[in-house]
Amino acid sequence: MGLNYIGSKYSLLDFIYEVFNKEINKDEIECVGELFAGTGVVGKHFKSKGYKIVANDIQYYSYVLNKKVLEVNHYLEFNGLYEELPSYIYEYQGEKRIKKILDYLNRTNKHKPGFIYYNYSLGGTKGEEYERQYFSDNNALKIDTIRKLIENWYKNNKLKEEEYFYLIGSLVEAADKVANTASVYGAFLKKLKKTAQKELLLEYNQIEFSNKNNKVFNEDILKILNKEKIDLLYLDPPYNTRQYCTNYHLLETIAKYDNPIIKGKTGLRDYSEQKSNFCIRKKVKEEFKKIVENTNSKYILVSYNNEGLMSIEDIQKILSLRGNPKTYKLEYNRFKADKTENRNHKTNKTYEFLHIVKCETTRNTPLKEEFPIIELTEKDFKSEKEKKIK
Repeated sequence: MGLNYIGSKYSLLDFIYEVFNKEINKDEIECVGELFAGTGVVGKHFKSKGYKIVANDIQYYSYVLNKKVLEVNHYLEFNGLYEELPSYIYEYQGEKRIKKILDYLNRTNKHKPGFIYYNYSLGGTKGEEYERQYFSDNNALKIDTIRKLIENWYKNNKLKEEEYFYLIGSLVEAADKVANTASVYGAFLKKLKKTAQKELLLEYNQIEFSNKNNKVFNEDILKILNKEKIDLLYLDPPYNTRQYCTNYHLLETIAKYDNPIIKGKTGLRDYSEQKSNFCIRKKVKEEFKKIVENTNSKYILVSYNNEGLMSIEDIQKILSLRGNPKTYKLEYNRFKADKTENRNHKTNKTYEFLHIVKCETTRNTPLKEEFPIIELTEKDFKSEKEKKIK
């Protein structure tokens, strides 16, 4: 199902893999690191190609989603819930059993109000200083009920870790699908939109099987940069001054369910420990330089668009500290989180740049030469779907 996520590379997967095929010796690559993982679409794509994946993100909701996508490598059995669930569920195996368990959670009707209902639904905040409507009353109740049930199962050792994160990840995705927002959580809509009026439903996502020991971390990137051996370091850092911790604060709260102190009209949680220097103009280049200089990876592949805080030249110069970078360019449709956010944009198109360098050395100063920019269009490469059809 996935999230409607700012900066998602779902629509650019073919572009990324095309550049990978053109520029990288696959015999040198066993492990791909996606250390600004977001929702994990790039990591999942490379996982499907048979590579080991190391993922990281400072946001906990992202950690949960990547644990679900990357570390779950086989069908889950949920045997610890045998006494909790109807016995008929265990007559099924594999995908069918997982679907039956999700269906059981979807049909849970003994709703118990909790933090989400009391703080982010109209029914729960009626008459308070800030009346909020991020979710319908029923969906807020359902989020609380399912989230508390999953946590109770886990604390009582009825769920394995991978089963726990699979269910929490499924709930986060389901909640996002019925959120009463224009995509991000910096504001809620005054009236419930059509999708927010639908009932929250946990959906089954196809499990990508793997025999690799994939790892997911929830740290500042510099703390785990070389914690695992990574051959290809894929970087997709934030582009602008909008912090992801504020854009998706409510998903963070659902994932952690830690009853945080919140404030203001939007019910924002404290995010002081999750700010990214990539969103701060005065710090972004130095932060990027630290990663480039310190990684032990064989290749660095950087995804960044033309509206970011760093220029193309900035990125190329910093990458030239490790080798001779090459840049690919692709025009694509802009992500629109809401009308306000995009009001001042003059075009619906933007450009994604993929910068690739083979790490050869560490220089004290960047090279001063100009580096090639190769422009591609979608006509230059066929999607995998088209290949399969033909």
